[in-house]
Amino acid sequence: MSAIPYLAFLSALVALGVAFFFYTDVKRASPGNERMVFLMTEIQKGARAFLKQEYTWVSGFVVVMMVLVAVMITPLAAIAYLLGALLSGGAGYVGMTVATMANARTTEAAKSGPGRALPIAFRGGAVMGFTVAGFALGGLMLTYIVFVDIFEVDKAFEILTAYGLGGSTIALFSRVGGGIFTKAADVGADLVGKVEAGIPEDDPRNPATIADNVGDNVGDVAGMGADLFESYAGSIIAPISLVAFSAGLQADAIGDNFMRLLVFPMAIAFVGMVASIIGSFLVQGGESTDSKALSRALHMGTNVAMGLTTVATIAVAYVLFSGDNFDKPYGLGISVVGGLIAGWALGKTAEYYTSDHFSPVKKIAEQTQTGPATTVLKGISVGMLSVGTSVAILVIGIAVAFWGGEQTLSGDLGGIYGIAVAAIGMLATTGVVVSVDAYGPIADNAGGIAEMAELDPSVREVTDALDSLGNTTAAVAKGFAVGSAALTALALFKSFQFAIDQADGTVSLDVGRVDVFIGLFIGSMLPFVFAALTIDAVGRAAHEMIEEVRRQFREIPGLREGKPGVIPDSARCVAISTTASLKEMIIPGALAVVVPLVVGFIDVDTLGGLLAGSLVTGFALAIFMANAGGAWDNAKKYIEAGAEGGQGSDSHKAAVVGDTVGDPFKDTSGPAMNILLKVMTIVSLVFASAFV
Repeated sequence: MSAIPYLAFLSALVALGVAFFFYTDVKRASPGNERMVFLMTEIQKGARAFLKQEYTWVSGFVVVMMVLVAVMITPLAAIAYLLGALLSGGAGYVGMTVATMANARTTEAAKSGPGRALPIAFRGGAVMGFTVAGFALGGLMLTYIVFVDIFEVDKAFEILTAYGLGGSTIALFSRVGGGIFTKAADVGADLVGKVEAGIPEDDPRNPATIADNVGDNVGDVAGMGADLFESYAGSIIAPISLVAFSAGLQADAIGDNFMRLLVFPMAIAFVGMVASIIGSFLVQGGESTDSKALSRALHMGTNVAMGLTTVATIAVAYVLFSGDNFDKPYGLGISVVGGLIAGWALGKTAEYYTSDHFSPVKKIAEQTQTGPATTVLKGISVGMLSVGTSVAILVIGIAVAFWGGEQTLSGDLGGIYGIAVAAIGMLATTGVVVSVDAYGPIADNAGGIAEMAELDPSVREVTDALDSLGNTTAAVAKGFAVGSAALTALALFKSFQFAIDQADGTVSLDVGRVDVFIGLFIGSMLPFVFAALTIDAVGRAAHEMIEEVRRQFREIPGLREGKPGVIPDSARCVAISTTASLKEMIIPGALAVVVPLVVGFIDVDTLGGLLAGSLVTGFALAIFMANAGGAWDNAKKYIEAGAEGGQGSDSHKAAVVGDTVGDPFKDTSGPAMNILLKVMTIVSLVFASAFV
């Protein structure tokens, strides 16, 4: 049992080895002709420049937080916080680097069909997937081994939660900053290029095209990687902190089983990592561009990893919880598997509402016949309907997890511990889930390079098929992330209650009390304000981008006509997105940290209500925005494939408007929402003793 943290740490190192193997495999592939290499290099330079500036800006915030943590908790917690921040940022940077290397190679492979292109795009994403999982689990286990196992320092578990807070800080700013960058460029490129100028997506005449492709990497790769780093680490920290902070208060329930309950989440992370590694080698492309065939090939790794994790989880539960101290050892295994199935079901729900194989997207496409207004209205209703299905799945998952926890562990702690480990179930296969998600931006970039390099249309046909699937896989990964966010935030909130109790304080969730009721309303308001700030930021940045693209079409002779030798000033568009996103990310990012700190120092009961209110509305809003945005995007692609009049028709122009509305929904505000929920909860947990 004492070896489990070391086994988990070893599996993290193996995952990093797998990431390096996939990196060398992708690097060996040909990047194509001179024009393709030039485009790839320009995208790389833009992405690296943005991340360098973003991390420079965020480092100031990290220093301030380190000082707060050191003063109010312990200097050792500041070290753990810094480690979490560095590894989260590092995972994003590594993923972005490989994604920008894999894009042109995927384009070149697409000349030979999807059988060659899909594995390269997936393996490019797998570098990101296993770097995220390896860094997150490795850093967490190292922190545990050093501070808890070897030195047994005071406030060891507060130090562990500080590691999670470090990852959350980077994730929040990376998601918001990267999301603003990518959508400002995307909206500007689409509205001026497709609607006003009537030129195709990723046309080399469009000055915003390079910025759009850079944005895919800094937002959908680096930002997404930091997001899943934080989600994965947080899902493991939540049950560990729950056990640690409740040990003195729930002695009857825990008794001599402290270590078993403590290492069970680590054991699940270990078996999930091994299963993900096995599954990643089973993704192979076929020769068909049919999206169903591509989907089967891409999801083979995920499905195998989930199956292996399910079997291994039940075995681990029996090994750890067999004996007189536990009622039914399979209960906690059911909790984890229930979380895994709920995460899969949330992903399938997202696929139903965002894939053009199903009626929601097709009905949005039909509504484009009557203009942008009805297109937007239908997309909103699709997103809202998806919330109903997703909440039903989550509620069932919570009930099953709670029941499973109670079967194994008697007392009040059993059910909530079951919910906490269910979040790990959702993210146990993070390595392969992120691989599938990061595949999407690589395929998108591959299509952009095919268009800008003016390759044969058959190449773009292959990359478009890969890209369309990428939109759905992204929605699936967001379903996993936001579902785990709800469960993790709930477990962290319970840990927060225990931490307050340990510090001789009390926290109430009695809505009959006015301070709790006020907190509920403040909390329910925060996700909407956060979404408004990020959408406004995209709108302002996109306004600058649109004006710049119009100016270049107007003032550069021969650009719009595509005269030989006339090239747009892409660097100016990259600079606009960079400056705007860095400036605009500060207020939304700071909101998640400052508000719970201020409220907590005023009244912890109000803070309790705030956390509860934000969790409920934030989950619903995140699902709505992610699925509505994905549905609008794929409705546009469905029309571009020939439906409802095809590309260039009035229906297509209406679909582009819908997609433009959905861009900040699905790639800026929606994905950042789940981080907002966990950042506020983990900040409250880390500073709980200081509040009292």
